[in-house]
Amino acid sequence: MKLFLLYLRKLRLPALTFALFSAVFALSFYLYDLPMGAVAYPILFCLFLALVIIAADFIRSLAKYKRLRALGRVAELASLELPEAGSLEEAGYQEALTALMSEARELARTRDEELRELTDYYTVWVHQIKLPITAMSLTLQNEDTPEHAKLRSQLSEINRYVEMVLAFLRLRSDTTDFVFGEYGLDPIIRRAIAKFSSEFIDRKLRLQYEPVDFTAVTDEKWLLFVLEQIISNALKYTKAGTIAVFMEGRTLNIEDTGAGIAPEDLPRIFERGYTGQNGRENASATGLGLYLCREICGKLKIDISVSSTVGKGTRVSLDFREKS
Repeated sequence: MKLFLLYLRKLRLPALTFALFSAVFALSFYLYDLPMGAVAYPILFCLFLALVIIAADFIRSLAKYKRLRALGRVAELASLELPEAGSLEEAGYQEALTALMSEARELARTRDEELRELTDYYTVWVHQIKLPITAMSLTLQNEDTPEHAKLRSQLSEINRYVEMVLAFLRLRSDTTDFVFGEYGLDPIIRRAIAKFSSEFIDRKLRLQYEPVDFTAVTDEKWLLFVLEQIISNALKYTKAGTIAVFMEGRTLNIEDTGAGIAPEDLPRIFERGYTGQNGRENASATGLGLYLCREICGKLKIDISVSSTVGKGTRVSLDFREKS
């Protein structure tokens, strides 16, 4: 109905002209005392023909409108032609639109090229920076003083942030390296925990974990990244107490006795760059960890959710139930 009313606005001038001409003819017949039927019937017949023509033209205009709406994206504009112009005004609009389409395609091409170059640069940078990190880790490996343990912990944190950058770049690229297969969760969980074993020991935090007898179709590398991010967050915000990793049915839970998350922050914790109250108190928070976890879990077809109570702790749940 809205489209039809919009179409009728275009007919205001022709309709006014028709009404004016009809009135002139009717007035002339009246002044010359001629039979009014002689002018009324032709006017009604012309009105009927006009309505038929208007209906046909509206159907044609509606088809053209739907075709123009289909040209919604620049990628589609590149391959589809505009409908034929029905007037000088439409021809002018189409020339302007064609110019805008060409400019938009060029801007999109330039943007994609710049993004590709930037991604390539940071990918190379990440791989280069990992070399000295690995060398420093090997140097500190055989040292067993408290100072060296602290350095190892800080170096592990640096490496985690580098891995986050690499994961962010890979997720935003046109190609992905997801390789799905059947994997037992237990070995993957153990690898994630082992990465933080020294931090558990140094900070005297208790780990509760029982072997998990569960197999899932997933990508081992990306699931390991998610688990490492979750355990790292649990360690970051747990000053004392316990971190537990356990299965409930087909759901894997990582639960801590840390600071917890404020209720007003919970709905936004998966937003990119959002750190919340805990992040504002912790200068090292980036707001990328849980965002990346959600993005990766989406690709792995895993539901991730968080429940928390301030001062009591946080539980992160990974639901491996198959989606219909």
